Amino acid sequence: MKNIKIKLILGVSMSILVIILINWTFGKNVNKKNTVDKPESQQSVSLKSTPQASPKPRATFDKAKSEQLTNTAKFLAGMNVDSNSSLSRFQNNNSWLLHRRFFDNAWSKLETEQLKKVRQWSQQELKQINYQSIFYPFSGPDFLYAYSFFPQSKEYVLVGLEPVGRVPDLASLSESDRDWKLQEVRGSLSAILQFSFFLTNEMKVDLQKQGVLPILYVFLARTENRILDVQQIGLDQNAKIQPFQKGMVSGVKMTFVPKGESQAHILYYFSTDLSDDGLKKRPEFNKFVSQLDKKVTYLKAASYLMYYENFYEIKKLILTQSHYVLQDDSGMPFKAFDHSKWNLKFYGNYTSPIGLFANRYQSDLRKIYLTNKSIKPLNFGVGYKFGVNDSNLMLAEAKNN
Repeated sequence: MKNIKIKLILGVSMSILVIILINWTFGKNVNKKNTVDKPESQQSVSLKSTPQASPKPRATFDKAKSEQLTNTAKFLAGMNVDSNSSLSRFQNNNSWLLHRRFFDNAWSKLETEQLKKVRQWSQQELKQINYQSIFYPFSGPDFLYAYSFFPQSKEYVLVGLEPVGRVPDLASLSESDRDWKLQEVRGSLSAILQFSFFLTNEMKVDLQKQGVLPILYVFLARTENRILDVQQIGLDQNAKIQPFQKGMVSGVKMTFVPKGESQAHILYYFSTDLSDDGLKKRPEFNKFVSQLDKKVTYLKAASYLMYYENFYEIKKLILTQSHYVLQDDSGMPFKAFDHSKWNLKFYGNYTSPIGLFANRYQSDLRKIYLTNKSIKPLNFGVGYKFGVNDSNLMLAEAKNN
């Protein structure tokens, strides 16, 4: 907090975590038959004992690999793994029992106080939205909130500065190394369990060491998803997904199936700089985002970066390419939305930003909240002002949809 401007230009994303506690089960109606050719995000799942050779669209997945990935995610998330998993023998260790209690207690409270309400709000207020893709810039590893608001999306594209990282084979680690990995996961999440968002400095330190991948594993497990495949990927100059090579935009592609479904969904995370200078060096990223189908842009706890001139290009990309934008006031300024091009709907309450961003107060937005008597309240917290009566959301719909 000594130098706010440096923090903002670095663009390290702060992301809210409100988390779900539901005992892990996987839907029994996964389609076991091979599927006809469909777009990747709409393929039905066929699990086979055949290796995944490349990140190109595939309708079949390695069953053994899927089970290993899913059990690894459950173990990291403090959830019981399958009895035939190589990790099951460690679940009576005191360190893992402590890990499970930590997550169970946090998830139970947040599910009751926050996430259940988010899902109910989404079902009521977003049910008319026709979307296929969620673009979530400045997200860090916050898959959880994107998934809670938009559970039907076929693909999620998260972007932050934090590296992808890796998850080792936990069963092959020494006991001390395995315990340390569990401590790392708890440490990365402890702040957001208190404050509902990642603290910038702590995230920069924690996730620079381990990357976002362990956190994404935890989120997928706790939202009752089975992981089918995880691939280190990059974008080539034509904005095509390829196996990662040095010099590419670094990313990860995680293919998963929600409980009770047979359609594969895709989670992408890209580690890249979204400032004007960063995007100028990576035109392939703009092209990739432009190709997303029926996309909603979601913005939350975005450090007010797009209030700055050197984030003009990402703001322009969102405004010209999105069918909908759902954001709190830290996303784009209210004045960025041309009323001749957007229908705007407001929720919650807006008074002023938190002290750290006090210079981003919007008098025009405050006037809307003072004069518009039709604004519905929010019964959950979201964004930097995470109190139930302090949060705000704006849903913008492009008129040319």
